[in-house]
Amino acid sequence: MNTNQEVKNVVKDKYASIAVKESGCGCSCGCGSQQVEVNMIGDEYKNVDGHIEEADLGLGCGIPTVFADIKLNDIVLDLGSGAGNDVFIASKLVGPLGKVIGVDMTNEMIEKANYNKAKLNFSNVEFRLGEIEYLPIEDNSIDVVLSNCVLNLVPDKNKAFSEIYRTLKTNGHFCISDIVTKGNLPEKLKKSAEMYAGCVSGAIQQSDYLQIIQQTGFENVEIKKSKVIELPDNLLSEYLNEAEIKAFRENEIGVFSITVQAKK
Repeated sequence: MNTNQEVKNVVKDKYASIAVKESGCGCSCGCGSQQVEVNMIGDEYKNVDGHIEEADLGLGCGIPTVFADIKLNDIVLDLGSGAGNDVFIASKLVGPLGKVIGVDMTNEMIEKANYNKAKLNFSNVEFRLGEIEYLPIEDNSIDVVLSNCVLNLVPDKNKAFSEIYRTLKTNGHFCISDIVTKGNLPEKLKKSAEMYAGCVSGAIQQSDYLQIIQQTGFENVEIKKSKVIELPDNLLSEYLNEAEIKAFRENEIGVFSITVQAKK
């Protein structure tokens, strides 16, 4: 069994490679020879005010800024900020007197984000190297926490949400897009889904995900958007019978992108 550090090292190497190549290949995927390119966002980001193409590596599974209720002068924290995509969108929402901090554990992503920051002349954003389980952020200092298809890759999700809770101000909130599963997926199917859409890796049951949030102490937990991750019939038929495929297609079981919000 992989240790937490081994998992982190794999994720770090993968994102470093993507940063250096300056392009994504769907959601958090590894770009391997067996990988199928999947874009879970489509063209949605192109219609979002403040979207900057150079900072969008196609690694997200939602658009948390749309639902995050970010206000002028807020201090916003983006976890797993990558090349700065959601940071730059949020920076426009908080205005010149607000601030957006992006945290990423990959040096190459921090370098790329800072390059984009300098090139685009953003003055209200900052990028910090750090891990989500040990955030380089002061207690009770953040109004809104964002994250996009990253927490599923964090080995200790209890610690991750505990850190989010610690850094948020009283009455602050988070808005996170992430990948979860529903129902009993055969392990072989889950592994194949990881190859098809890499960000499935590390995903847990939606009910368990929401329970962690509630047990951390958050209130008003609400799923703002849920979207099924479509897997092709030829993949499903390798592991499921016709009745199980029908249940999968009716969204009783499967892999989902959710955008969830909760308040401290």
